[in-house]
Amino acid sequence: MSADEIRRVLGWTEWTSEPLTHNAMNAVTRGIWRITADRPVILKVLTGSDNGRPGWESSHDPRHWNYWRREAEVYAEGLPRLWKDSGLRAPEPLAVVERDDGDVALYLEDVSDGGASWSLDRHALMALQLGRAQGGTPEIERPWLSRSFLRGYVGSKAVPYELLDDGEAWRHPLVRDHFPEGLRGELVRLHRDREWFLELTESLPRALCHLDLWPNNLVSSGPDTVLLDWAFVGDGALGEDLGNHIPDSVFDLFVPAADLPALDRACYGSYVRGLREAGWRGDERLVRLAVCASAIKYDWLVPGMLRAVDSEQLDYGGARPVEAARRYRERGQAMMFLVGWADEARRLAETL
Repeated sequence: MSADEIRRVLGWTEWTSEPLTHNAMNAVTRGIWRITADRPVILKVLTGSDNGRPGWESSHDPRHWNYWRREAEVYAEGLPRLWKDSGLRAPEPLAVVERDDGDVALYLEDVSDGGASWSLDRHALMALQLGRAQGGTPEIERPWLSRSFLRGYVGSKAVPYELLDDGEAWRHPLVRDHFPEGLRGELVRLHRDREWFLELTESLPRALCHLDLWPNNLVSSGPDTVLLDWAFVGDGALGEDLGNHIPDSVFDLFVPAADLPALDRACYGSYVRGLREAGWRGDERLVRLAVCASAIKYDWLVPGMLRAVDSEQLDYGGARPVEAARRYRERGQAMMFLVGWADEARRLAETL
């Protein structure tokens, strides 16, 4: 954190600061802080220096899913304003600073009241706004928007897929006692079909997508929804963002797995309604196909969990421990729900 830079950008001579939780594995983010004087401001520093964990390395390829400068480009150009009439917006940028060491500092509006405590109705309102945004946005091209996000993201996860066929791994008490019966065979099938699912999602109607939609990146601001962390934004299938938000709400323990069917119904119905309100007149079945086919994003999750059975379970950001039994139970149930999505996608694909 640069004191001279803060004085120059914000005009402050004194302030307090606190580090904020973020994905410390991702090499793109050097750090995020809330700095406060007469008001709170968020400072996020992006870096192209690659010190991330495997699967989270930064990229200098502007089309790569983890291109390190993308969020700076988003704010410099004001890309989120394309969605301004939908009820979705980004934090207001105060400054984008190119540092002498090559890093980029983003000074952003601080917004509170995150999606971690949202009701089902509030999730549905966000989905309605997302539908309005994506249904009403024309095709857009920028050289730094991501391409083939789903393929690149899934392919970057170096996990031991061979454990899906390892009986001993599935007999571990955490797995044996908390993963639903039949999940193993369904995950083997999902992994076998991975290329088919990726090709399918790449063939569906396109939209400008946030591509990291989940409760930790959503904040209420009155009736509006503020979307944080635009680092992955780019080309995606219409419905792909929703296919990320619904399961991620459970994987990180914001929503109980038992509520997944209700969350799916509420968000999907609202999303389609938002698309129609924005003037979209396409085949709704193609949207549902994109949502369900997005299950393939989590192909890597259970192999990673099978490897981690004897490791300490930590929350997002790694600051606090999570009860292992709860995590495995909730994620196991959520993965069983997603293999149901995969089956629905297979059936829909046969009819379209």
